[in-house]
Amino acid sequence: MSNFWSTWIIVLLMINVVLVLFLFVWGQIVEIPTEPDGTTGHVWAHGVLREGVRKLPWWWVVYSIVGVVGAIGYLILFPGFGSFKGTLGWTSAGELERDTAASEQRLAATLAPLRESSLGQLAANSAATSIGHRLYLDNCAACHGDRASGNTALGAPDLTDADSLHGVDPDSVLASIRDGRIGTMPGWGAALGVDGVNQVAAYVLGFSGVATPADWRAAGKAHYETMCIACHGADGRGNPALGAPDLTDKTWLYGGEFNRVAESIREGRTGVMPAWGERLSTDELRVIAAWVLAQREKMTSEKK
Repeated sequence: MSNFWSTWIIVLLMINVVLVLFLFVWGQIVEIPTEPDGTTGHVWAHGVLREGVRKLPWWWVVYSIVGVVGAIGYLILFPGFGSFKGTLGWTSAGELERDTAASEQRLAATLAPLRESSLGQLAANSAATSIGHRLYLDNCAACHGDRASGNTALGAPDLTDADSLHGVDPDSVLASIRDGRIGTMPGWGAALGVDGVNQVAAYVLGFSGVATPADWRAAGKAHYETMCIACHGADGRGNPALGAPDLTDKTWLYGGEFNRVAESIREGRTGVMPAWGERLSTDELRVIAAWVLAQREKMTSEKK
């Protein structure tokens, strides 16, 4: 805080304190002119109500003194008087750090007994998945949603289905959360033109059984085999090692409507999954992965 603002705060504070003290003392000694009947002469309701004059009750006086003393004591102990830091040395940032450290210690102690369990075992452990869900909501829900159903507008995948760009096994799920992922789909619009993009989109949608014009699919196949087969494979089943999605299922990262698929082919896509290993501990990452695996298992069971 600069000297100017520190001085400004001190001046305003002192004016308020002095004004409060003055009014308090003055209110005890001031003599208010009264009528012979002890009232001020002010009347309401056609003379039915008359304004009386009474001394302040003792409890109000005591309460006010306590308030003034408490306020002065606060300014001595805590920051508030300009740039004066207070005799206790308290800061909101310091309290946050202490509370955060204490919370992390409690969480670490809670997670420590789970370290010997596999991810599969953790996924079946309600206590572990409960903690994992809380951590998921704090760190992952902004993109993937509170129910892990994903967001096609962001290209955030649905974490509850049986499909995954980089594998659905526990180790791959944990690696994705810990290390992050970067996926890049090049844009083919300049090479294919409008018709070529539509033709490839028609052919690609045909992998998952979507009805599209036969002549478009026939022309799109030739383009696909030239430009797309290296990543997605001849059968369109993708490649988890490259993060190339399976085109034969009905799971679409950016939406499965014709115009959305055509947009992906024309403009390309770049998706980034941040690496949470830099922010969260291994124990925290494991219970998040366990919760994701539990949701996937739950959804798979419900669909059977």
